[in-house]
Amino acid sequence: MAKKVLVVDDEKLIVKGIRFALEQDGYEVTCAYDGEEALQYAKETEFDMVLLDLMMPKISGLEVCQQIREFSSVPIIMLTAKGEDIDKILGLEYGADDYMTKPFNVLELKARIKAILRRTQKASDTKEKPRSIEYDGLRLDCDSRRVFVNDREVNLTTKEFDVLELMAFNPNKVYSRENLLNLVWGYEYPGDVRTVDVHIRRLREKIEANPSDPHYVHTKWGVGYYFQG
Repeated sequence: MAKKVLVVDDEKLIVKGIRFALEQDGYEVTCAYDGEEALQYAKETEFDMVLLDLMMPKISGLEVCQQIREFSSVPIIMLTAKGEDIDKILGLEYGADDYMTKPFNVLELKARIKAILRRTQKASDTKEKPRSIEYDGLRLDCDSRRVFVNDREVNLTTKEFDVLELMAFNPNKVYSRENLLNLVWGYEYPGDVRTVDVHIRRLREKIEANPSDPHYVHTKWGVGYYFQG
């Protein structure tokens, strides 16, 4: 079955170019040209990937990303004409999985999409390891990719779940930021280690009773992060 991609940008020429390139690779592409339209499509259809422009009329890309995260963990790649670090970090803070700065090479965009979908599919197909884990009020169901804290479901993004799953199945193993970046985002990922820090912070905000004094995901100062087993 063809993977479904939602492309959201108010620049119609960019949307047309992305749509053509993705359809050539067999993707089923839906296009939206403002934030309201994007949210409507996202609620009506279960997409495999969302490409979301940062600056849009009616509702900004950041707000759309934040609202999508309230009901879906679909992978989101933010597209932005701004190159400043703050915009990239904001996109990740609001729940995006990745970002690309315009102008970008469409071949790189397709490579990013394939890498994210490949890891998502691999995670859902893996059967060798236990498919759930419980630790002191925290429960991960890996088949459904759902997380519960004290029986309350917590909505994690794709990358937040991947980071937590990796560390939870390897308790007390310390991962450097570079190691997490390579294992979760992939060796071809061009981003930097601040991406990991943002996702760890967001993860703690969602699963920890006191994020500044974490119970599950700890920091080994000067080394990296680990899950307390």
